[in-house]
Amino acid sequence: MIALESRDPLFDFTGKVALVTGGSRGLGREMVLALAARGADCIVASRKLDACEHVVAEVESMGRKGLAHAAHCGRWDDIDALIAAAYDAFGRVDILINNAGMGPACPSHEVTEQLFDSVLNLNFKGPFRLASQVGKRMADGNGGTIINISSTASLHAMPGVVPYSGAKAAINAMTVSLAKEYAPKVRVNAIVPGPFLTDIANAWTQEARETSPVALGRPGRPEEIVTAALMLASPSSSYVTGELLQVDGGPR
Repeated sequence: MIALESRDPLFDFTGKVALVTGGSRGLGREMVLALAARGADCIVASRKLDACEHVVAEVESMGRKGLAHAAHCGRWDDIDALIAAAYDAFGRVDILINNAGMGPACPSHEVTEQLFDSVLNLNFKGPFRLASQVGKRMADGNGGTIINISSTASLHAMPGVVPYSGAKAAINAMTVSLAKEYAPKVRVNAIVPGPFLTDIANAWTQEARETSPVALGRPGRPEEIVTAALMLASPSSSYVTGELLQVDGGPR
């Protein structure tokens, strides 16, 4: 556990409540643990309850409170149940990180309606519901901050993942619009990650796991998302909203 006196005051989340979807693994887990290490209580949501419980155990080992909640984050009924559980347990959400998503590769002419709907639901429909409902509660209360996790696929040509790219482009537009809608009490920003060595990288070639056509020449390590998330979540970034922060290894 990090002692309070050792925390940088710019990144002290003592007394804050964070809700992270897709928080049981990959980038989501890294952000949960980083926030907990700096004082935040954390709600971890994903489809697999046991995986959420494992991360919550890590949160609690730091002396923080945690809540594991199973939810399909593309379904509004599940989103509404998640919100109810979060507010029942903690009374508020100060930091929301919309991280759950998927981007299965498929040639565009082979995309089925079911696959299209699944990708759009998880990457845009669900995040919209969660951000809009929690954002309204934040605006009516003491404020808060929302971080949406987008993708560089929303900005660069990515053949074979067109529904995913479109959904993440919608997340970008949503971020800017909600930042205006819920200002000044709620800040809404997006992180736009490039290639990261999360579970999805297990399907990549060895070359793709070692090199990437970006300025730094390699994919990111999951822990390299942390400082961007902490910066956007921190009250010290009180003049930053409606921004799309690229964390992608630099220009292609």
